[in-house]
Amino acid sequence: MSLLKNAGFNFLGAAVPAVVSLATLPYIVKQLGADDYGLLVIITSIVGYFALLDINVTAGSTKYVSGFYASGDRAKVNQTISFGLIVYGVIGFVGMGFIFLLSDYLVTSVFSVSQAKKSEVVSAIEWAAVGFFVGQIQTYVQSLPGALMRYDISGRVEALFGFFLPIFTVSLLYFGYGLVELVILRVAMSVVQITLVSVALKAVYPDISWMSPEVSVRHALLSFSAYSFLSRIAAITYSHVDKLIIGARIGASSVTHYSVPATLSNRVMSLIFRLAGVMFPHASALASRGELGRLREDYLLATRLIFYVNGAAALVLCLLSKPLLSLWLGPEFSAAGFLVMSMIAAAQWIDSATNLPSMVNDAMGHPKVTGFFAISRALVGLSFILAGVEFFGINGAAGGHLIASFIMTVIFIHFVHGRTVPIDLLSVVTHGYLPSSFSLCFVGFLNWLCPPLAGDMLWDFMIRLFGIFFL
Repeated sequence: MSLLKNAGFNFLGAAVPAVVSLATLPYIVKQLGADDYGLLVIITSIVGYFALLDINVTAGSTKYVSGFYASGDRAKVNQTISFGLIVYGVIGFVGMGFIFLLSDYLVTSVFSVSQAKKSEVVSAIEWAAVGFFVGQIQTYVQSLPGALMRYDISGRVEALFGFFLPIFTVSLLYFGYGLVELVILRVAMSVVQITLVSVALKAVYPDISWMSPEVSVRHALLSFSAYSFLSRIAAITYSHVDKLIIGARIGASSVTHYSVPATLSNRVMSLIFRLAGVMFPHASALASRGELGRLREDYLLATRLIFYVNGAAALVLCLLSKPLLSLWLGPEFSAAGFLVMSMIAAAQWIDSATNLPSMVNDAMGHPKVTGFFAISRALVGLSFILAGVEFFGINGAAGGHLIASFIMTVIFIHFVHGRTVPIDLLSVVTHGYLPSSFSLCFVGFLNWLCPPLAGDMLWDFMIRLFGIFFL
């Protein structure tokens, strides 16, 4: 299957869930209320943070499975897959135990939970612990079709389950169910998803079978993953620590006013990342065959396209954050969250400049570089987030992300190009970053010049949205 088709299916796997999730989110927030929705976000963040136990064998498995598959070594492919399943089974079991043990302590001593809600939240966290075990297996199994450059499988399955999960969530809330049932639903959906992907994988790769991994396979996978694990820590910190800090320092209601606009921004920007995500197994396969000329050509083209599309999406979110949130969730929510969405979108556009170089760096066998830079990014970001929350609340947290993104992105792209990424920085800037930046600045300037339409927010929003995409 071609690189473009793989990118399309990978995009589909995120696009359908994003659209349905965003469409149903206002109803979910309204039915749960700000406090209960904030608790659901906190529970998700707690479980997500325990994914620090994941040493990111998925990244190493994707690299080596794609490389072995490209070279025709089926035995090594099966050994790599088998070892990955062992690792994720152990990680899931250990994490499940820790979450169970800490559930009562987290509710009573860390987060602001009312006495009436404590037993319900503890029960929800305990079910989420089971979900952590299932989720680890799901994450690994879901990555395997992509390693074989069969994103049509993973994309279709993700789209299917991403469509039904929010629909079933709305149904449960409509019939009066609450937090615990929502968590159980997610666990059940994960089990079904694992089964479906496994059956589809067996159909397209009949040679797949359990095979005891050799020492060389275990060593290669763990060696790569040890450094890639650092990137995993940073990614989880970026995704969850801001919400945990806000929940501990300000309260669950503030988490809602922060996480909802941030979720909208994250959903939109993550769609474009899915287009770029196919570059990792593709670059791994090209590197294993020594096709560096083709790698350079594909990299420059992908940089120009992805940087522009990311920038266009971020521009829409930044310029139209206030009317978009007002139309979506109401003027009160818009007033509280529009700055958060604008700053998070800008930060993610800046961060997106590191996605392709990180993937190619890892595909070339240098996870140590991305690992140490990712840890530095997390530490710098954490410092700014803590200070921002203390002095400026949720807007300070978003501003902390933005400042850290700019500082660390500039340093990273300057360091890797011409060193661990075999493309010089000047070519990347002139062929990728500059043309996109000039175009986006021009569109943003025109939008700034146009005064808003008086009395009709919907028409003003639609005209500006159309104008941005048309230009």
